[in-house]
Amino acid sequence: MMSGGRRAMAAPATKMIENRREQILPVLSQSERERLKRFGDIAHFAKGQYLATTGENVPGMYVILSGHVVVRERHGVADSDLTRLDPGMFLADMAQLAGQPSLVDAIAEEAVEAILVPSHRLRALVVTDAALGETIMRALILRRALLLDLGAGGLVLVGRRSLGRIVRLQNFLLRNAFPHQLLDPEEHGEADDMLHRFNITPDKLPVVICPSGEVLIDPDEAAVARCIGLLHDIDPAQIYDLAIVGAGPSGLAAALYASSEGLRVLLLESSVFGGQAGASARIENYLGFPTGISGRALAGRAYAQAQKFGAEMLLAARAAGLEGYDAARLRLTVADNQPATARAIAIATGARYRRPAIPGIERFEGSCLHYWATPVEARLCHGEEIVLVGGGNSAGQAAVYLSGQVRCVRMLVRGKSLAESMSRYLIDRIEAIPNIDLRLQATVTGLKGSAGQLREVTWHEEATGRDLRRPIRHLFVFIGADPGTEWLQGSGVRLDNRGFIMTGDQLAEGRRQFETSLDGVFAIGDVRSGSTKRVAAAVGEGAQLVQIIHGYLEEGAARDREESVSRRAIGPPAPAEAGRGPRLSPSRRK
Repeated sequence: MMSGGRRAMAAPATKMIENRREQILPVLSQSERERLKRFGDIAHFAKGQYLATTGENVPGMYVILSGHVVVRERHGVADSDLTRLDPGMFLADMAQLAGQPSLVDAIAEEAVEAILVPSHRLRALVVTDAALGETIMRALILRRALLLDLGAGGLVLVGRRSLGRIVRLQNFLLRNAFPHQLLDPEEHGEADDMLHRFNITPDKLPVVICPSGEVLIDPDEAAVARCIGLLHDIDPAQIYDLAIVGAGPSGLAAALYASSEGLRVLLLESSVFGGQAGASARIENYLGFPTGISGRALAGRAYAQAQKFGAEMLLAARAAGLEGYDAARLRLTVADNQPATARAIAIATGARYRRPAIPGIERFEGSCLHYWATPVEARLCHGEEIVLVGGGNSAGQAAVYLSGQVRCVRMLVRGKSLAESMSRYLIDRIEAIPNIDLRLQATVTGLKGSAGQLREVTWHEEATGRDLRRPIRHLFVFIGADPGTEWLQGSGVRLDNRGFIMTGDQLAEGRRQFETSLDGVFAIGDVRSGSTKRVAAAVGEGAQLVQIIHGYLEEGAARDREESVSRRAIGPPAPAEAGRGPRLSPSRRK
């Protein structure tokens, strides 16, 4: 795809271009172009005119009928050509499917005629025309993957690679499949050029340069999400059929199946799609993937599918509360945003790894203490000795992945055997990898370091009674799980003694499956009390929920019709009796 430019391509990008060029840049046949015309309108551009501008919204996908278009990225302090589009090719990536800003510039080399397929019609196209939709969707996904490998077409981070805030933002961007480039002042001379260009002093780092050119000083994830189009204001007048809180496997499955069946869906995620599963290096026991698949790839495909069917998804959007709105609607309060109103709500906030009770551990979070293992962390500790704490499947997957990046993995497990908590295939693999040093009945007891940089880890081994000390700069933790339910305090949603949400028969005989103590509010996935903490189980619950939601909405519609007929028959109620109270209250249904 990349036809020029001054930057050497990464090996994965080079291999992708060599092996899949025709899928990345397909040339549509004359008959396919004719079929596309019913989804769009003809547009004309003069020589030098922009079809797309980095950081600005593009109305949809352009299919080139005549003329040529050069696609260019804004790279640091200079521009670089990515490719040239000929007649029959189309200009779009995943951003246009979701109505997000362009990641590249696209300029007419000469007079250009094109079909403009607006984003909403593009989604209709990929659903209704299966063959053409497959060609387009594959290209959109591969183009985004290529931009990620190249670090092209996204935003620029300026700051030290090991800085905790840079690590946090890199993880947010990488796990949300958004390309970016990191300029470390200690490694890249371009960083100084960039700071000079925007008149920024080094004491202001870290800095984010948005695709639009906007400069953010030490931003949080929400500010970054807004600048790249992953977060926007919620329309307070819009009433959704289903609002989902959490974009882990269960939330993504619910969004996908609900939107594919015609429901208007809003999905809110406080951080990154995929949840804990999205950080798994390789999932090998998920149905249909005999060679395994990374959690990031699995979650990315689900996210793209949900976009394809029109689900509205906002990232870095943190639900802050739940309340009644009127007799037929529920309201979610959202931090730093408008409220979201829906007829039904699904809570899919999952669970997060627990912080060990080690004095001073919070000093090292972000830069040296990690709760997931992605390429960002692997680069930080490449060739080093690390300590990894945990004995479940996620810990095992992380240990196997990191063993290929580091000198030695000291794996500390509190239990007497891995068989108590880990799948057999992972145990066999760990035992076969020579640079994984497994220590059973071992517990971290102390951390030493300064200025947020870890220098030493001490652990106690119960079987031998020894206290061991090693020079370690990176600690990975995968122990236990706490449910993401703190935002529900005071809402009336009943929790079990561990903080997980009670549903269905746990509350009352005959209560709807997955329904919480509040009518119209459901819980699925790891956050639900008694759920099976596995990716496949979470996906299954998300899929099951949709049929239940349909039934719930149909009951509500029938009830409203009956009440409407009754009101017309008996006349308006007396003022003291007008209307029902808020529906968001503990159910009395038995």
